[in-house]
Amino acid sequence: QVQLVESGGGLVQAGDSLKLSCAASGRTFSDYCMGWFRQAPGKEREFVAAISRFGGSTYYVDSTKGRFTISRDNAKSTVYLQMNSLKAEDTAVYSCAADTSFNTLVQKNYGAIKYWGKGTLVTVSS
Repeated sequence: QVQLVESGGGLVQAGDSLKLSCAASGRTFSDYCMGWFRQAPGKEREFVAAISRFGGSTYYVDSTKGRFTISRDNAKSTVYLQMNSLKAEDTAVYSCAADTSFNTLVQKNYGAIKYWGKGTLVTVSS
């Protein structure tokens, strides 16, 4: 089992930056690719970004390219999501996820993703 705990959410204004963290425990962190997903009120879950086991590959949804950066620190068993130039439409609960398959994360095969965190709320006021 892998336990994932997100932190760093909050209320910010449009144009501000925020950095989310997701701390993992339970298994060897570098065995897993990591992803960030979000779900806005009344909307379906959306893929945001993913990173491979050692950070060599990343992938983003088009709406966040150039604004969001996913990174990881395997020594700290933590994955990050740096969010810049935030917009009101970025408001959502952000969850991290872990899977041994990078493709499973980026193909948004939500039902097949092994582990999920409970999420952290990001609210962007316009």
